[in-house]
Amino acid sequence: MNITKDKVTSCLQNVIDPELGINVVDLGLIYNVLIDANKISVDMTLTTPGCPMAGTLVGSVEQAIRETFEEADVEVSLVWDPPWSPDRLSDAAKEQLGYTR
Repeated sequence: MNITKDKVTSCLQNVIDPELGINVVDLGLIYNVLIDANKISVDMTLTTPGCPMAGTLVGSVEQAIRETFEEADVEVSLVWDPPWSPDRLSDAAKEQLGYTR
């Protein structure tokens, strides 16, 4: 399987934040996806550093990638810079959460 950033991002749209009911891509939690040959590296964040779902979400992102790209070496890193803000939400997520401009 040819691994692309779009394919990785697409598979991550199936990872739902259990507290908000919105996928991690639309929440803007995925900061970077790098593909180097057979290695997929993802930098992600959380809405707050004290998020009680930290271990669950990071594990779910890693699992989704491993299940989709079984032959790949997967590394998911939790980063805090830049800090997450509601500006990172997709338009669909903003609407679902009641953010208005």
